[in-house]
Amino acid sequence: MKKNVTFNDIAEYTGFSKTTISRYFNDPDSLTLENQQKIADALVALDYKENKVARILANGKTEFIGIIVPNLFLHYYSEVLDKILATYDKYGYKFLVFAGNENKDTERKYIAELLAYKIEGMIILSHTIPSEELAAYNVPIVTIEREDKYVCSVNTDNYMGGVQAAGLLVKSGCDVLIHINSDVSEDVPAYGRITGFCDICRERNIPHELILRDMGNSYSETSSLIEELLEAIEKKYSGKCKGIFMSNDTHANILLNTIIRKYGRLPEDYKIVGFDNSSISREAVIPISTVGQQIDAMANEAIELLMMQINERKKRKPTPLETPVHKVITPVIFRRSTTDQCEHFI
Repeated sequence: MKKNVTFNDIAEYTGFSKTTISRYFNDPDSLTLENQQKIADALVALDYKENKVARILANGKTEFIGIIVPNLFLHYYSEVLDKILATYDKYGYKFLVFAGNENKDTERKYIAELLAYKIEGMIILSHTIPSEELAAYNVPIVTIEREDKYVCSVNTDNYMGGVQAAGLLVKSGCDVLIHINSDVSEDVPAYGRITGFCDICRERNIPHELILRDMGNSYSETSSLIEELLEAIEKKYSGKCKGIFMSNDTHANILLNTIIRKYGRLPEDYKIVGFDNSSISREAVIPISTVGQQIDAMANEAIELLMMQINERKKRKPTPLETPVHKVITPVIFRRSTTDQCEHFI
């Protein structure tokens, strides 16, 4: 069996002390570039494999980031998670992921678990725990698309997204516009989708309706609710061209499938717009028009913002942020088959 290379071996090979070798791993800037290169060359020559556990014990830095998502039922959350995990090659941070399932006590337990692992920061997508409580954990935090008064955040310009969705449905010749969403509070970014939608409808004098209710956390729950809503919409707006703006692409796809199961097609008097531009909108049996959140950009901004806080804490005299930093990403509308003028048969 091959012997593990130790700091003693590296010191003997280079002629440096063990203290100097330790400084190379824990504080490389304290060494000259020449000495850094000598040690780096020695690591290659000796085929050194770093002992991560020993390094964590030595400097207390785990290179772990905790992530809490509400669920993985909505394609948006799984896609954001995928993009965040893909940043490993660039930043070298590993991720511990929990799905909170909208349970505040469960999420508090998960956070306690993450802190026990000495994580260096957290990314929170769930909505259950107020940002004031999150800030009190005294660890770098970035939230995505949730209430964020006391912590740093990355959000889409949801108001612009609501404007874009309503504008596309108006251009598609709809007689009435309907927005289906959760009954979110005004301090949640997604509330902007509601106000943007309503402002365009009022500005252009378009008949419209808001349907705000809990849409469930599973396919069976959501599918059942959407079937009920579709039946009510058809009775109320019979003979009219109905433009329906769903709060996310997963729900938009369930609505589309419900209509197709009933008619065998997407009738001309239905136009659908989702929100996210997650993969389900492109892969649907009829590609769904949607407001794209630029998920790649959001994930990268979230990691950059978290790294800024983590790196500041590593300084000898860190300067805390005076106020949280809030990044806003502009959405992009994607016009696909569910807002075309012709009927779609399958």
